[in-house]
Amino acid sequence: MTPTGEEQRARHIMGARRDRRQIARSAPDELSLKAAYRISSRIRDMRALEGERVIGRKIGFTNRTIWDEYDVHAPIWGYMYDTTFRDVSSAEVQLSLAPFCEPRIEPEIAFGFSRAPHVGDSDEELLGSLAWYAHGFEIVDSLYRDWKFKAADTVAAFGLHGAYLCGPRRQVPDEDPAILLQALQNFRIDLARDGETIGVGHGANVLGSPLSALRHALEVIANDPDAEPVSDGEVVTTGTVTRAFPVKPGETWSTTVTGLPLDNLRVAFV
Repeated sequence: MTPTGEEQRARHIMGARRDRRQIARSAPDELSLKAAYRISSRIRDMRALEGERVIGRKIGFTNRTIWDEYDVHAPIWGYMYDTTFRDVSSAEVQLSLAPFCEPRIEPEIAFGFSRAPHVGDSDEELLGSLAWYAHGFEIVDSLYRDWKFKAADTVAAFGLHGAYLCGPRRQVPDEDPAILLQALQNFRIDLARDGETIGVGHGANVLGSPLSALRHALEVIANDPDAEPVSDGEVVTTGTVTRAFPVKPGETWSTTVTGLPLDNLRVAFV
């Protein structure tokens, strides 16, 4: 794709988001992953001109159990903004689905950095760069009808990121590193809709552990010439532990977290 074509695609995607309008996915061999990440960077710059501020990155498709469902077989990443990220308490919160086309919910683990991480850090060193971790809901959204796309399409269209509701934070320096490393592999999240459990996931689903997913993202981002390395103060979310489920107004979704000392969450969609 030519630079002019990439600019046109970026504007097309931004317009679709603004108008809450779905678009056609790319034709075979039309859009490469490298071009998609350049489009993502261009969209980042366009959103910055509109007053939005990047606060971190989201990782998608880290859960190998959903790769066949979407025909996407490797993780991708995208930007999160101060307009899409929201800290919430463990009490029930409300979220409007009006801005989205085909929203789905994903229970995840998020990390906040106190210092810039380094590619190649050991598990202990990576934990040492973290200020906090938390459980949250990502609301992912597809500009492509029926969630049919190629990996490059998802990268270009915000990494499917719509919103993130981040629960209460737990300070990493207060944890025993060995216990936390094991817990991040073994924890469990039960996801319920209107009180009925419809999804169960474990930490190991996410590339073996959310920390492993985090490491993978750092390596991929470091190799992207159009992306700034992850820096201190950034938030990185690590992908869904369960399947992603469609949501609609009037539903209430909740989680039960076992094996990590994190608050359960509850969100009512309007």
